[in-house]
Amino acid sequence: MSDAPPEIDVLIEMLARLPGLGPRSARRAVLHLIKKRAVLMAPLAEAMAAVARSARECVNCGNISTASLCPICSAEKRATGEICVVEDVADLWAMERAGSFRGRYHVLGGTLSALDAVGPEELRIPRLVDRIPAEHVTEVILALNATVDGQTTAHYIAEALEGTGVTVTSLAQGVPIGGELDYLDDGTISAALRARKRF
Repeated sequence: MSDAPPEIDVLIEMLARLPGLGPRSARRAVLHLIKKRAVLMAPLAEAMAAVARSARECVNCGNISTASLCPICSAEKRATGEICVVEDVADLWAMERAGSFRGRYHVLGGTLSALDAVGPEELRIPRLVDRIPAEHVTEVILALNATVDGQTTAHYIAEALEGTGVTVTSLAQGVPIGGELDYLDDGTISAALRARKRF
């Protein structure tokens, strides 16, 4: 708590719950918003209220949209027969920023984790399996994080899709463009070596 009025303290506490913001950063943000209330705070409050009213999950893929189907799922040109599986919406948006994938997505909503009691039923894996015949899917690209939970989830999905006739692939892992070997961890170097290709 600070010496600020209770309403401002509540706002600081709420902002401090956001990822990447602690109490100090939240306090600075609130003070900045108050100073610029006409050009920042009022429009921000209106935008947040509008998103709170209209934002929803796409019933097909799990993306965030303002309609029951997101623009990617409703676009016929995205029906390429490829589905890229990601852990969360932030990963989907990152893939879209790259502009390299022109198919559709499937957001799992997390990864399998025994420690956090997240099993297959908590994720959108059954919905993914249902989409294969319904959308004439020929390839499922697993774009999951290279963590233990991410790789466990990838193996589970690959097994769940056995017998569907779909090709299951994963993103290459290894040395990033512009990366220097001296700055990479051992796991990244090992993955890059295993994924080597003819030059």
